[in-house]
Amino acid sequence: MSALYMIAGTLIALGVLVTFHEFGHFWVARRCGVKVLRFSVGFGMPLLRWHDKQGTEFVVAAIPLGGYVKMLDEREGEVPVDQLDQSFNRKSVRQRIAIVAAGPIANFLLALVFFWVLAMLGSEQVRPVIGAVESGSIAAKAGLNAGQEIVSIDGEPTSGWAAVNLQLVRRLGESGAIQLLVREQGSTAESPRTLALDNWLKGADEPDPIRSLGIRPWRPALPPVLAELDPKGPAQAAGLKTGDRLLALDGQPLSDWQQVVDTVRTRPDTKIMLRIERDNAQIDVPVTLAARGESKAPSGYLGAGVKAIDWPPEMIREVSYGPLAAIGEGARRTWTMSILTLDSLKKMLFGELSVKNLSGPITIAKVAGASAQSGVADFLNFLAYLSISLGVLNLLPIPVLDGGHLLFYLIEWVRGRPLSDRVQGWGIQIGISLVVGVMLLALVNDLGRL
Repeated sequence: MSALYMIAGTLIALGVLVTFHEFGHFWVARRCGVKVLRFSVGFGMPLLRWHDKQGTEFVVAAIPLGGYVKMLDEREGEVPVDQLDQSFNRKSVRQRIAIVAAGPIANFLLALVFFWVLAMLGSEQVRPVIGAVESGSIAAKAGLNAGQEIVSIDGEPTSGWAAVNLQLVRRLGESGAIQLLVREQGSTAESPRTLALDNWLKGADEPDPIRSLGIRPWRPALPPVLAELDPKGPAQAAGLKTGDRLLALDGQPLSDWQQVVDTVRTRPDTKIMLRIERDNAQIDVPVTLAARGESKAPSGYLGAGVKAIDWPPEMIREVSYGPLAAIGEGARRTWTMSILTLDSLKKMLFGELSVKNLSGPITIAKVAGASAQSGVADFLNFLAYLSISLGVLNLLPIPVLDGGHLLFYLIEWVRGRPLSDRVQGWGIQIGISLVVGVMLLALVNDLGRL
């Protein structure tokens, strides 16, 4: 079933985002009087095709990895004299800029619509209450304690742990200070805290911002009774069964599942001894933990899980917006994620963020499937993030991308004449090399994650 979700989710995601992107080019080109010859979603052999009254051919092709809008252009073929005024290259620089920029702008608008819908649907969020603080950690030095609720980070409100993580991700690889407002348990008073950073998580392959600060989110105690097993995991191989209660790990008594998680995480490729209770009898079971993750310090993996329990009502808050307020929230989230995406690319370029965080088609397909299986809200959220990524990447000033064409047109606008065909040709060759290189790097990262 998960494979079906992955295929369906990927096709829907690419179909929607590519169609909307190309429609942006198409719609503005028509408004500027350019004749559009073909509007294609996908590449390769056409699966469906039809024509409209203005002669544009619409195509759904076999390879759903992009699309294009082909316009009448003297640089790409002979144009009849009576149609010269409909040729793209005959339009003013401002019109050409508008046509090229319309694709990425359409992606940002689509993300705003998705975030608007999500804001109106609302969501349940876990209040960002600290469960524990590691001794000697950045959080401990800043005076954070268990029971405090994180109200804001760097002036941005944090309604849940997802918002906390988002604000922290923006500071990866940096030095300086993070300003927090916290609310003490059982009080309405808020007090400031300052987290001191020094090249924080710079170049980390798999950064975990919250944990690296020494913060453990509060969560209800989970009894260490196994409810699920990975068929290919160490727990299954060692003979553990669902219903087993874990009593001790290497002689240390266990009362909460989080103890198991924290201990296992620090022991990749290590043999441990678990004492379990099964059918009113106690048994010692040796388990050789596996290693998970592609970083220099992989995490231990047991391959087991427990049954979730309900959260206390006071730890959950409902966050939703009316139709008008949701527009502002959608615009804010679109802007925030756009800046974060651009900032992350800059940090990768300067080595502040590991290039292993770059994802390719395999990871996109996996996330598409997982979000589609999780529900409509998660899938819309994924579509919004992916649409923003597509918009930002296409605006990069790299020839062959929309941003590269915009760069050429802006130079033409300033100079009063276009760059020579030779210079543009060099730029396109460099652009193709860069794009292919990044695609290969992303694919290598994907294969590494498998």
